[in-house]
Formats: sequence, structure tokens, C-alpha cells
Amino acid sequence: MLNFTFQNPTKLLFGQGQIASIAAEIPSDTKVFLTYGGGSIRTNGVYDQTMKALAGRTVVEFGGIGANPEYKTLMRAVELGRAEKVNLLLAVGGGSVADGTKFIGAAIPFEGEPWDIVERHAPVTEAVPLGVILTLPATGSESNAFAVISRSETGQKLAFSSPFGYPRFAVLDPQTTFSLPPRQVANGIVDAFVHTLEQYLTYPVNALLQDRFAESILQTLVEVGPRTLASPTDYALRANFVWCATMALNGLIGQGVPQDWATHMIGHELTALYGLDHGRTLAAIMPHLLRTQAGQKGDKLVQYAARVWGIQDGAREQRIEAGIQATERFFESLGVPTRLAAYDYVRRDTPSTVARRLREHGMLRLGEHQDVTPERVEQILELSLAG
Repeated sequence: MLNFTFQNPTKLLFGQGQIASIAAEIPSDTKVFLTYGGGSIRTNGVYDQTMKALAGRTVVEFGGIGANPEYKTLMRAVELGRAEKVNLLLAVGGGSVADGTKFIGAAIPFEGEPWDIVERHAPVTEAVPLGVILTLPATGSESNAFAVISRSETGQKLAFSSPFGYPRFAVLDPQTTFSLPPRQVANGIVDAFVHTLEQYLTYPVNALLQDRFAESILQTLVEVGPRTLASPTDYALRANFVWCATMALNGLIGQGVPQDWATHMIGHELTALYGLDHGRTLAAIMPHLLRTQAGQKGDKLVQYAARVWGIQDGAREQRIEAGIQATERFFESLGVPTRLAAYDYVRRDTPSTVARRLREHGMLRLGEHQDVTPERVEQILELSLAG
């Protein structure tokens, strides 16, 4: 097991009716900056619950933070937050709203060009405190320090991280997710699954408990994923999915183990190029990356096939391939394609284009062994385009 230091300061308020609990987390004299997406919170009751909990406090609102939060949009929020001198951000939405609001919080007090926080990893030394009311389980952003921001004018989608990015509190009420479109639920299941695989399918370091944590998340997603998609108002199913998505990327299962994240870096480029949903990029990349990297990941792939999918018969290479195929069938059962060939707008030159963009961004060696080069990325994407 590798050395690690672990601290997650986010207070989680889980369950039905927990939006009301934020009243105890926010002092009455707080000036709250409420951020959200396209306005669905006004039709599903979340907005009304939130405003009731914030009664007596000054609230400044900013809506319109879309999927793949856009730098230009966020900078309008930064200017408003500065002008209003807000002292708490409250992100109401999914991972994109949470990510965008993390950037807003870091950018408001930042001296200099805020894009440097993302592109140049300029140190964040302070940020406006943040709370989250989660309405779309997927990214785990409600209890981690990471955010991914897009800048369409330059075709970039980049991640940043800061200890100041941890929300002080997050509400996880599964009922707020009941009205989500099936496509978003399916994407979220895939996202949580791949988050777990990125931290699990590397190489063994005798981190036995972390392996079991990861396997339990994967097994639970396999069990409840298709069922919560089919029965969106079943509270028990949705509660388990919400908790899986949070646990997949709150830092716990990644402690003391090597991590990959090549699939995510490649996926960000595909989203920047085509606007393809993040979860769908992951499903179209991960199986083919696993095949390409099977030699390096073999021991964990065999373990994964046995423990998650119950595959124990056959030669080693057969079990590895059977585990990858089981993963593909799971994603496909959610209605998420596992090949870029499924998208007719994806160009044939995509592998070379993505490789070039990775070179431009300095991402020359990805993966746990730093051996996923731009050339290997081309091979992975060629497999995905093969149909």
C-alpha cells in the first residue's frame, strides 16, 4: 500500500427532506450566492425548498450554468459575486453546477487572470466558501476538491483541484433526482462506475480494503443501475445509486493505491471536440483502453472479472476479455454506446486529432505507468471507431 494522507472536510446531509437542514449550516447574516443550471429546480420543487431554508438571508441568484461549465458564463458570475460581496456560494444542481461554482469561488478573490487557475494551475490561496444541494448524482463533486471547466473559444476542457474546492456541506436527497431524464441518469451511472475503475484497475499494491471498497461500489452499481433507470421514483434504488456516486470520488477508495485517469483525459478532449456527454465518452473509451493496456493491468483485470462479474473459468486472457465484455454489456444495458462508431458525427480523423490536442496540452504520458502516450491514444480510439 502506498503512503497517504486523507482528509475530507465536507459534511454530508443525506436523505429525504435534508434541504431544510442547510438552515442550521448557514448563519442568518450570510449573503448567499445561489447558482444553478437551466432552471429545472424551479419546476421540481428544489428551488422552493431551498428558498424556504434560506429564509431571512440575503440571496443573490445566478442561473444558466450548463453542462461542461463554460468559462465565459462563469466569469459573469464572478463579476456579480464580486460586486455583491457574497460570502457563501450555494450550488444547486449536478456536477457541472458544482464544478462551475468551485471555479467562481476560487476566482472571486483571485488576483490576476482567473483562467490561470485552470490552465496554469495557479495556486488558489483562498476561496468563497461553498455548499452544494445535489440534484444529479455522477461526478462526486459534492464532496471532493476537483472541478472541470470548459472554454469553447479555445476548445479546451481542463481540470483543476484545490483544498479550497471542498464544499463545507452537501445535501444528498435522492428525491431531488426523481425527475431527471433517463439519459442523464444513465450517464451518471457510467460516470460513477468509471470513476471507480480509474482508481481500481491499475496494479496490485496489497491495498485489500481499498479493493473491496471499490468492488462493492461496482457491484452495487451493477445491481441497482438498470433498476433505478427503470424505476426512477423507487427511493431505495435511487438512494443507493446516489451514495455510490458520492463514494466513488470522495477520495476514500483512492487512498494508498495507484490511479489511472487516462480515460477521463481522453474523454475531455472528445467533449471539447463534439460536445459529447462526459459519461458517454467514458463508455466509448474505457473498454478499448483496457484491451490496449491489458498487459500492464492484467492482474487487476483478472481480479475484476472474478470478483465483480463472477468470471473464473478459462485461460487468463479469456477471463480478461470476458470481464471487459461484461463491462460493455452493462453500459449498453443502460443505453450508453461503447463505441464511437455509434455517433455518426465523430470524424474518422478523431484519433489523430485527439492525440495532437493532448500533445498541445502537454499530456504526453497518461495512466498509472505513464505509458499511455498520444500514439497509444490513437490506437485506443481506432478500436472504438472500428464499430
